[in-house]
Amino acid sequence: MPLKRLLTLGVGACTAVALSVPLAAVPASATSSSHRSGGSLVLVGGALADDNATIYGDIVRLAGGTGRARIGIFTAAAPTPSEDPDADTPDCNNSVCNGDYYANLFKTYGVADAQWIPIDVDHPEKADDPAVVAQINSMTGFFFGGGDQYRYVTTMTRGRAQRDSAALAAVRRKLRAGAVVAGTSAGAQIMAGRDMITGGSVDPGLRDGSKAGYFDDSSVLGYLPKGGFGFFRDGLVDTHFSRRGREARSIRLATDTRNKRVFGLDENTALEVTGVGSRHQQLRVLGQRGVTVLDLRWARTTRTPVWGVGGVRWTRLTEGDQYRSERWQPVIARSKQRVSGAPGCDVTPTGDVFWNYGLVTGAEALIDNAGCVSVSDVSYEDDPRWEATLTRGRGFAAFRAGGSTSFTGVVIGIAAR
Repeated sequence: MPLKRLLTLGVGACTAVALSVPLAAVPASATSSSHRSGGSLVLVGGALADDNATIYGDIVRLAGGTGRARIGIFTAAAPTPSEDPDADTPDCNNSVCNGDYYANLFKTYGVADAQWIPIDVDHPEKADDPAVVAQINSMTGFFFGGGDQYRYVTTMTRGRAQRDSAALAAVRRKLRAGAVVAGTSAGAQIMAGRDMITGGSVDPGLRDGSKAGYFDDSSVLGYLPKGGFGFFRDGLVDTHFSRRGREARSIRLATDTRNKRVFGLDENTALEVTGVGSRHQQLRVLGQRGVTVLDLRWARTTRTPVWGVGGVRWTRLTEGDQYRSERWQPVIARSKQRVSGAPGCDVTPTGDVFWNYGLVTGAEALIDNAGCVSVSDVSYEDDPRWEATLTRGRGFAAFRAGGSTSFTGVVIGIAAR
């Protein structure tokens, strides 16, 4: 892919307004963190475009700014050159060429330096190499590329207890001291705390439930109870979210593991977290699409005869919006106008609710049709066929700027039809 020189690197300031929605005390598990204060995270839902100056520029800014930022690139989630049949061609997709690619891309955004950190599944011992630790210590920010998040576990943690390697411990210290840690797709997923998703398809996951571990069968909804690196602990994390209809699989995993909140990251979109783990932690959305927050404090499940769920509260935030985790409170940018919707209820189901923004399409139909109390749609898969129902709940409100729609107070129910 060709690299493009981009001129606009800054992120515009915005003002915001907190919604008046019901709040409840936050469970201790939702705010616990090993980071007392310090740096920032930029969690990207995958498919990060090279020309997304908003997100790349934000990473550079948080790392010290143009001419000062020094970015360390981790690509251990990718295949190794020995696994890549195109390793010696322009079509390569492996840890080494991906590291070089991102290093060159960050240089087009004006960093002082960007270097690949030479850790992958063929060289896990490098994560305890003093030279690699020294390289990490010289950086002001880090970027974790995509692939398979479990590879980050196997290369950068040690044993069943998933103890930090020397390299991971160094990144953790840098984060506490003020560095930025960014990642896309698997590189964002690995930053999660307990019960990190390791894989799984939506429909089999809904039907069969989740299982602890990592599985070669990609249809199994797997998770690691000990989690990822634990940089972000405010809830479960899932990526490629609405594009791949992962609202449903993350709800199933959350109910199975008794997690009360999910952050779903759309493609080419980031959740920026500043003041990680401190009393001043702030969350903000950047990029093309949205970040979902699922609140399962009032969710209820059924198993008669197949699993189902109701009462999941859905908030979707778009660029410029913020979220106050400690209050479970969305904060919508003031630039967005409230949407009242047109009279009537004229909605055409997609017939594929768990794919390609199907559930988001349903929510927007609910918003744009003021006469609809609820809307329903079904899955394409039929073993079983699932029906998702979206209802106007307490605190329902929607806001729009340009083509982006933010909302809160939509209630999700899923059942076998």
